Amino acid sequence: MTAFRDFNFKLLVVEKLMYWDKTLTPPFSMREHMRARGVEDLHTYVEEHGLEYTVLDEARAYFEALEIPAGLLATVEELTFDGGHQVFMECAPVWDGEDDLFDVRSLDDLDLLPNLKLFTGAEMLELMVPGGLEILTARGIAVR
Repeated sequence: MTAFRDFNFKLLVVEKLMYWDKTLTPPFSMREHMRARGVEDLHTYVEEHGLEYTVLDEARAYFEALEIPAGLLATVEELTFDGGHQVFMECAPVWDGEDDLFDVRSLDDLDLLPNLKLFTGAEMLELMVPGGLEILTARGIAVR
């Protein structure tokens, strides 16, 4: 079992594999998950329960338990940090991107991506993980 240390780093990998490449299936939909629980309007549910600036428990549980095979991890050659990722919207449906909810805190999980060649959004990464650019370039990972 591949274990990620940083939940938000894992979400970047999930974004790439599940929503961009469509190789990690099926894609998770919080809207569909909540519909199955009888919640028709996800935004209203989030607002009524004061969950605007949190990762919903259901999403956290799903993504934490999600197994990503090593072979699939080996296909990741590029990661992007962008506040508009689909995976972020599945986790926090009304998140506005104005806080650190999805900030990567550690690059310890780089070892799980043996073929990573490019990290886009590196200027944001440097704010989240001081020295992160140096860590990436020391591993031969280009930054943009």
